[in-house]
Amino acid sequence: PGPGMPFLPGCAIKDPTKTSFHRCQTMDFKNGYAFFRLPREGVGGDTLFANQLSQDELDDLCTKGAATLTYGQVKRPAPSRFTPAFVAYDKKVLKFDAYFMEEVAISAEEHYRIRQVGLYYYLEDDSMCIIEPKVKNSGLFQGKLMRRHRVPKNEFGDYYHWKDLNLGIDLTIYGRTYRLVNCDSFTKVFLESQGIVVNPPEELVSDPYTEQRQMPVQKRTMPTGPDPFRQFLAYDTKVLRFYAIWDDTNCAFGDHHPCIIHYFLADDTVEVREVHKRNDGRDPFPVLMRRQRLPKTFVDKNKNFPSCVLEITDHEVQEWYSPKDFAIGKTVTLLGRTFFIYDCDKFTQDFYRDKYGITDFQPVDVNKKPLEKVPQVIPPYNGFGIPEDSLQNCLSLFPKPPRKDIIKMLENNLKVLRYQVALESPVPEDKNRRFILSYFLADDTISIYEPPVRNSGITGGKYLRRTKVTKPGSTPENPIYYEPSDFTIGSTIEVFGHRFIITDADEYVLNYLERNAQSFPAATVQSIRDHFLPRKVVVETTSSGFPKKDLDDLIVEVQKELKLQAPFDTRQFHEAFHHCDKEGSGFLDKTRFLTLCDRLNVPTSTILLKKLIDYCSCDEDKVNYRDFLRAFPS
Repeated sequence: PGPGMPFLPGCAIKDPTKTSFHRCQTMDFKNGYAFFRLPREGVGGDTLFANQLSQDELDDLCTKGAATLTYGQVKRPAPSRFTPAFVAYDKKVLKFDAYFMEEVAISAEEHYRIRQVGLYYYLEDDSMCIIEPKVKNSGLFQGKLMRRHRVPKNEFGDYYHWKDLNLGIDLTIYGRTYRLVNCDSFTKVFLESQGIVVNPPEELVSDPYTEQRQMPVQKRTMPTGPDPFRQFLAYDTKVLRFYAIWDDTNCAFGDHHPCIIHYFLADDTVEVREVHKRNDGRDPFPVLMRRQRLPKTFVDKNKNFPSCVLEITDHEVQEWYSPKDFAIGKTVTLLGRTFFIYDCDKFTQDFYRDKYGITDFQPVDVNKKPLEKVPQVIPPYNGFGIPEDSLQNCLSLFPKPPRKDIIKMLENNLKVLRYQVALESPVPEDKNRRFILSYFLADDTISIYEPPVRNSGITGGKYLRRTKVTKPGSTPENPIYYEPSDFTIGSTIEVFGHRFIITDADEYVLNYLERNAQSFPAATVQSIRDHFLPRKVVVETTSSGFPKKDLDDLIVEVQKELKLQAPFDTRQFHEAFHHCDKEGSGFLDKTRFLTLCDRLNVPTSTILLKKLIDYCSCDEDKVNYRDFLRAFPS
């Protein structure tokens, strides 16, 4: 209508351009909430504008023309309050009893399994969950099989609604089909109030295997033979013990193995344990044969029957081993191994005495007799190396070098006796050849050296390396080696088929033989002494037998060496030695002399001082300390 004109019939001006005359929807529900929306301008027959009329004008229009009473207006009822769905259906759940069939492919006793579940539909948010009651010791994963959520109905995005639920229908959820068979009273009343015809309930199917397990077990028929349970109660923890020997010498590296055979009277089983000793070279596993029933006699079977790869059953065994098969002095074969029983314990003896009347339990002696020791025969010497070295190959698989006399090596270290020898040969060229024969006192070895001679036509050098030389006529089993007593002037030495004649010796040989005359024959010492007598010159010597000139030269060298060391009080040194010599003889005991030197910090470990002490020693027990003090002037 135009401005200023009343909103009454006949006062409205039609719009010739309007083609749609319907009234737009302005009230709606969304998520259970009622809301109001304004119509779009230009849509519908008449356009409604907000706030065109006040609330009082609208109330007047609603009540205009209504019947009035003399005592006032008729009271209208208040409009009902809107209630959301999550409040109206709070804690209201539809509960259906259902079951589904599950295939069992790995059991010989059942091919399928019936599992009873409860299906719950929550009206407040149209969600569902499936719960299976837990059964004790069922071995199945039970409880909540499907968590609560809205369940999709098809691939188009639709969800299951309570209108899709009824009794006697199959409901497929995630590939598993559930059969709805019953519901509670609230569910039935709710569905009927919504105009749904509820189908009659069905019987809930039970699992056949569970019913079979719940059936009472038939009582076991007692056998006519001996009762194994009575045997167990009577003989529990009672074991027969036999001591036996397993003879395995027929096999490679076989031996006699001591074993213990246990016979368990409770169930007629046998166990074999091997007795191990320390360092017996075997793995210490506890059981040789595990506890089991052992067959004694088998039923006749075809030869082509593969019994070696199959387990032994009761119907294949004619007789099992029993206590009467074991006795002292008897041989039993257990699983292919032969055992000789030689003794048993006291309980076993009492058992056989009471049950079988056996009284002879004399043990059998199975100890091995000691083998006669075969004498070791040393093979003859083959000529390679020295006999002592070759003998080690016969005494040990891994030969070791012969033992050496360490004390002798330390006492005679660097002590060498040198002789000049000539080669005895029919060849004229060898008559003028001269050799140096060196005898090493440390290990009694000999080496021969030929000094080179110019224009002789013979290359000099080492003629014989250092080795032991046996005397002619000695055998390899009992070799006799050359000693210093065999070397005299003019004697012949045979070295590996070559004969040498001793023509000369150095003066050290004579001095050594004279100092140790008691260790050598008098003829040997006299031979060397007679050889040096024509050439011997009167030389002034000290009390120890050394030339005085050599002693003086040695004292000068010692004094030079002492100047390089830390100085010490020589006067106190002289007084200490004179104080110890009560008799004034000029000699002191060698042990007391060395002790005094150590107390005065004299470096007696040096080579020159050791040599000076040897020059001042008149014998092995006395030392001329006056000659020694000449190296320490006061």
